[in-house]
Amino acid sequence: MLIHRHLEEYAGLPVYRFDEETEPDDDLPPAAGTAWCVATCFDEDPFDDVFARFLDAVDTTEVTALAIGYWGADYDQGAADPAALLAEAAAVLPKLRAVFLGDMTFEESEISWIQHSDISPLLAAFPDLERLDVRGAAGLVLDPVKSANLKTLRFESGGLPAQVVRAVGASDLPSLAHLDLWFGVDDYGGDATVADLAPLLSGERLPALRRLGLEDSEIQDEIAAAIADAPVVARLESLSLAMGTLSDEGAEALLSGQPLTHLRELDLHHHFLTDPMMERLKAALPGVKVNVDEQDPRGDGRRYVAVAE
Repeated sequence: MLIHRHLEEYAGLPVYRFDEETEPDDDLPPAAGTAWCVATCFDEDPFDDVFARFLDAVDTTEVTALAIGYWGADYDQGAADPAALLAEAAAVLPKLRAVFLGDMTFEESEISWIQHSDISPLLAAFPDLERLDVRGAAGLVLDPVKSANLKTLRFESGGLPAQVVRAVGASDLPSLAHLDLWFGVDDYGGDATVADLAPLLSGERLPALRRLGLEDSEIQDEIAAAIADAPVVARLESLSLAMGTLSDEGAEALLSGQPLTHLRELDLHHHFLTDPMMERLKAALPGVKVNVDEQDPRGDGRRYVAVAE
């Protein structure tokens, strides 16, 4: 799966791109009511300069949603550190509630090439942040954090480090209602195991969690087996095991485990289930919206995740 488009909407707001082509006399939309995307382009103005111009041109005290687009190539030693820049600007972004790091298409950077840093200071600098989305995971570091207000946390990656998964499980996030983890493949750093998910699946943490996505995994069957008896499932409204290598083995584990009839949605799209198993799942969950689209997407029987490089 390739990411072809930049965000057009984020946090319920239309996105306006402030980039290297934005001029001082451009007619900008209101600071409030707009999700701003700050970005540069390959071999154009350094991202640091574009970000500084954004801070000068926009009434940042009214900005509530901010996306960070292309900030430099993975091989560029002088590439910006957007998490650090945002943390340093916290004082002039007092109403910021939603941040998307890595609004890039495949033409700008493959997802596995997006180079991150330690994002823990970002969460510390914005204690009122309610949403954080991160695309890409190369170089990504996260320490266990505490946030009373974070409601949505999403990691889109072709290889999510186990250290990040463990940090999420060790974090104090009492308001978190939506968690998505794209695990990716080992070749691109996706080395998390089912054991790393234990704190998340035990039900002892994340008391507000209602939407859980454990997706894009090479070990999707193992994750399904762990989910089958996981206490956290009882509090969920939506569960996604999509985009990975799910087969009949994993689906059988789901059917043999705890009831899933309380769910509103079970998303399994991009899977390797047989036709009979798809029918069994839908029959066993008559009141649940079961998404079994994209069966064996290439039709050759070889199992692979939706997002890797």
